[in-house]
Amino acid sequence: MKKYTLQKSPFSVPTTDGKKIEEHFGKASTKEDGVSIAKMVAPPGWSEPFQTPEFDEYTFIIKGKKQFIINGETILLKAGESIKIEKNTRVQYSNPFAEACEYLAICLPAFDFEKVHREEA
Repeated sequence: MKKYTLQKSPFSVPTTDGKKIEEHFGKASTKEDGVSIAKMVAPPGWSEPFQTPEFDEYTFIIKGKKQFIINGETILLKAGESIKIEKNTRVQYSNPFAEACEYLAICLPAFDFEKVHREEA
């Protein structure tokens, strides 16, 4: 019995905002509830509404920059930097910059649209 899972075909999550999401592990790709791992590319000018998720989210920036507004505080991350945002924290993610931002997102437990609690735009 194998003691590993090799992911060569991540699930491409459909989006309407130009953001590219490739989930390697999680609810959409492998039906796992415990963790989700996704590679994201946020285009220039992209943003999401504020949200208050029921999961911890770790973000590691590969290329570019990403802006976070966390409980009213604006934080800027650039390539090579990372952040953990604890569950039940109000946050907005955006890329108000001229270049795309490539990053990894890890959610514990796994990302779930029912538990992200996005506000109306």
